[in-house]
Amino acid sequence: MAEPVLEIANLAVAINGSGDRPYAVRGINLTVGANEIVCVVGESGSGKSVTAQAVMGLLPKNAMQVETGSMRLQGEELTTKSDVDLRALRGTRMAMVFQEPMTALNPVERVGDQIAEVLEVHTDLDPKARRERVLEMMRAVHLPDPEQMIDAYPHQLSGGQRQRIMIAAALVLDPALLIADEPTTALDVTTQAQILKLVKEMQGRKKTGVLFITHDFGVVSEIADRVVVMQMGRIVEQGPCEEVLRNPREDYTRMLLAAVPSMTPPKRSPVSGPVVLQTEKLFKTYGKRSLFQPRARIVNAVSDVSLTVRRGETLGIVGESGSGKSTVARCVARLVEATSGAIRIDDVDIASMKEAKFRPMRRRVQFIFQDPYRSLNPRRTVGEAIIEGPMNFGLGRKEALQRARDLMAVVHLSPDAIDRYPHQFSGGQRQRICIARALAMEPELLIGDEPVSALDVSVQDQVLKLLDEVRRRFDLAVLFITHDLRVAAQVCDRIAVMQRGFIVEQGTTSEVFAAPRHEYTRALFDAAPGRNREFFAAKAADMAAEAVVPGRPH
Repeated sequence: MAEPVLEIANLAVAINGSGDRPYAVRGINLTVGANEIVCVVGESGSGKSVTAQAVMGLLPKNAMQVETGSMRLQGEELTTKSDVDLRALRGTRMAMVFQEPMTALNPVERVGDQIAEVLEVHTDLDPKARRERVLEMMRAVHLPDPEQMIDAYPHQLSGGQRQRIMIAAALVLDPALLIADEPTTALDVTTQAQILKLVKEMQGRKKTGVLFITHDFGVVSEIADRVVVMQMGRIVEQGPCEEVLRNPREDYTRMLLAAVPSMTPPKRSPVSGPVVLQTEKLFKTYGKRSLFQPRARIVNAVSDVSLTVRRGETLGIVGESGSGKSTVARCVARLVEATSGAIRIDDVDIASMKEAKFRPMRRRVQFIFQDPYRSLNPRRTVGEAIIEGPMNFGLGRKEALQRARDLMAVVHLSPDAIDRYPHQFSGGQRQRICIARALAMEPELLIGDEPVSALDVSVQDQVLKLLDEVRRRFDLAVLFITHDLRVAAQVCDRIAVMQRGFIVEQGTTSEVFAAPRHEYTRALFDAAPGRNREFFAAKAADMAAEAVVPGRPH
């Protein structure tokens, strides 16, 4: 048997200072072979990314360090390498693709120059040869019009195109090992499918070993040769992909599989409550031509959108990035001004209201954003974040604090936790706090813009159940924006599918999923990862009924 590209033996990474455990990872044993994709799955905090950072020599200084164990790259020990030696290996023999390309890329440097930087550091190629190699890689990752795009800046590209740039930079020197840390989490289903296909294609072309970190079992079922399951810094199960998905041995693995939302919508009774939100012929256009800018670019982000949401109902808007779904949500919340059309909240048209007149109505429409950490002020306690809105609308501090404590209990957090700061909570807990903050305003319409896309599957499952619980408890109308069709299937009563600013299909969730009429809707379903692997979710759901996971309430 050929020597593995990566071999990790008994790895332990110690955490300096206080923490919930002394080791980030301990006793890690895994291998990645040439032309093999090994997927590492687990909840946030399980040690997936720490393992990858240890291999790359990117552990945060003075916070973590490798205490024991061995990491060998093509038989060469990494734990004894100096920083200079590791820097020479990064890019040439091992490379990493990060989760958020907009953060990983330099916003003021052209994307072609950022790929070429790897060649400049590690090769003797002249500028002309470097540019030709960059263009070759951009064509290899299927970027459109590379000759033009090579001189573009990151903000001028879509999320999928930026991720392709990251893959091109990682693979430009044909490394033996590629580590991909959640590279498709923030992407819509069609872009995600393209990136997954690209990773497999590039891996197969150069026989690269791939360590792919993800929390999405749909992604695992599409690309993995082997699966490694991690929990609390340890590997609890590993084996061939089909074996782990069909016959997981550990209760924890069964729980993760059971948390994967199904593409089969549950039966839901029609909602007949009063209409809370109605939009009619809503348009939002960016850019404006004038005498001085006759050729200014005009973008029709939203075109002729008409929809309704009733009290007690969840309407999901799905579509690719750039389809206009988030713009619709922001127009409804008056975070951006609609170009034309009507937006009625309880028959009151707010679209053209002056801000001073609309301000008293703001409490009736509340927003939950995608990233809870960026939504909360890190310098203020979560209690202050929750009471700010009600106090701005006249509620006394004592009453507002009591409401905050009551709502912390509603979202299944300790009422005493209102004196803590955002960084003292996990991602799922922070999103619960954002839900409590929105509910503190006693809204009629709750808008969730990708509120669970950044969460791992088990936490995502908990937050989705919480959203459904508060919808029923407070009889809310919910506008739910998502690119995840599995999530939409489970939480939405009705679905609106958007493409290039238009609603191309609309109907009950069960009808749209059972028989999509529009070609674009069918394309979205075809691109959903794991769409043909319902067997593992259904089987795991049966097994999860008997599963007992240590440290988890049941």
